[in-house]
Amino acid sequence: MNLDEMTRKISSGAGFIAALDQSGGSTPKALRGYGVGDDEWDGEDEMFAQIHAMRSRVITAPSFASGKVIGAILFEKTMDGEVEGRQTADALKARGVVPFVKVDQGLEAEANGVQLMKAMDKLDA
Repeated sequence: MNLDEMTRKISSGAGFIAALDQSGGSTPKALRGYGVGDDEWDGEDEMFAQIHAMRSRVITAPSFASGKVIGAILFEKTMDGEVEGRQTADALKARGVVPFVKVDQGLEAEANGVQLMKAMDKLDA
């Protein structure tokens, strides 16, 4: 899928954009929601390996493809991972799904009833 095809897909495609962008702060809760207990991983590397395995299962599911899914938002670390031997973004494009990278670093602590997203220091606005 080249840039023109991705642009067309986003502007006129049918389906939804999947949020597969759990960062370090939200990953434990996401894993628990999928039945992976806190005792099934030890440390950040194992936690991210667990969430990447879950994302890989989602991405390779028969129903996760063009026609139902327009795009997928990915966490920065996920872009470096592989799904079935391909870079994650390439695996998505092969299924007709446009990859996006999220532009925050998780959530700040709640203050005054509001919880903001952490900005990406490396993102030049």
